[in-house]
Amino acid sequence: MRRKLVWALAGLLLGAPAWAATPSDGPAPIRVGFICPFTGGSADFGNAARLGAELAVSEVNQAGGYLGRPLELVARDDKSNPDEGRKIAEELVQGKKADFTIGFCNSGVALKSLEVFQNAHHLLMIPVATGTALTAQFPPASSFIFRVSPRDALQAAFLVDEVQRRGLNKVAVFADKTGYGEGGLKDVERFLAQKSLKPVYVARFDLGTASLTAQMREAKAAGAEAIIAYTVGPEMGMLAQSRAEAGVNADLLGPWTLALRSAEDRGGKALEGAAMVQTIVPDTTLERRTSFIARLHRLRGKEPLGSLMAAAQSYDAVYLMLGALFQTQGHTEGEALKNALEHLNRPYSGVVTTYDQPFSPSDHDAISANMLWLATWRRGELHFFYPEDARKATVIQRKPGAAH
Repeated sequence: MRRKLVWALAGLLLGAPAWAATPSDGPAPIRVGFICPFTGGSADFGNAARLGAELAVSEVNQAGGYLGRPLELVARDDKSNPDEGRKIAEELVQGKKADFTIGFCNSGVALKSLEVFQNAHHLLMIPVATGTALTAQFPPASSFIFRVSPRDALQAAFLVDEVQRRGLNKVAVFADKTGYGEGGLKDVERFLAQKSLKPVYVARFDLGTASLTAQMREAKAAGAEAIIAYTVGPEMGMLAQSRAEAGVNADLLGPWTLALRSAEDRGGKALEGAAMVQTIVPDTTLERRTSFIARLHRLRGKEPLGSLMAAAQSYDAVYLMLGALFQTQGHTEGEALKNALEHLNRPYSGVVTTYDQPFSPSDHDAISANMLWLATWRRGELHFFYPEDARKATVIQRKPGAAH
């Protein structure tokens, strides 16, 4: 009965108060490692991810945890630094301080740590980082790396399709010099090539660059009709400002990071009309999303929310792991959790989507192309770019091929 209660309440604990996920004396907790940046340049979406995980853990614990065992969130700040991320991964895995881990917001940070989890057969669920290589570094059949964020290959293909949907063919690409920017550039170039196109201009830049106005003028001179940008929030805002200062009218598009609050904070009105890929857009048509946003707001109080998408995916990641625990009967060994995730025996109606057989022995990415939406900035708020998408979003999106 308790098992049914906890799973039935997944995502449905309306009005449930949230508190620190620290267990009291009692049954041994299930320790959930959590690694994301809480300070540094990516703190906006790192803290959003943390809030989503904290909300899910508090709800599960209120409903009795896993058969009386509370979940304990063992949170660590990787500071967006690959070396720090690797150090933390070793602490949690080799120091046996976590039973499984939900982690990483930055692709470059994750890439340096993947082998720590893989070599130890320690289950890692990635809630935010989108680098295509993260779930491709090891063959899925033997991999302990799973993900609930949309890989960049999906986002890049989506963006290239959108450019052509608008009847544009001359694309400039602006990508930072991190692993994230490098991977995004390669993905965009690959999908452009599939349409017999190549960028008319490419700009690479360091994080912290103050202006790209000169490069924007060069992109304009090259005839760019659309600009696809691959970088993080503050740099997205800077890039939008540089575009305005250079008098460039080319459409500005980007992956999910163009929707970060830090992008709007820096870009302001220069971001108006910019479009980006999202798995979730604020709306009032789906009750489970509306209630999640309300509960998240109560938890964060006055703390600004850097990314609804990061928070929602981290929240869903916790509940997917809870479902795996029920199938393993509480066993947290990597092999058991891996097998359970690859063969989840019931759907989970999450905030982002309905996860119906989201993983398989040959596919460790839960998000598929039909779960992506184009969003845009309008007067400082995110909206669906296409009105028809707002209607489509009310329909349950399942992964193609899932039995239902």
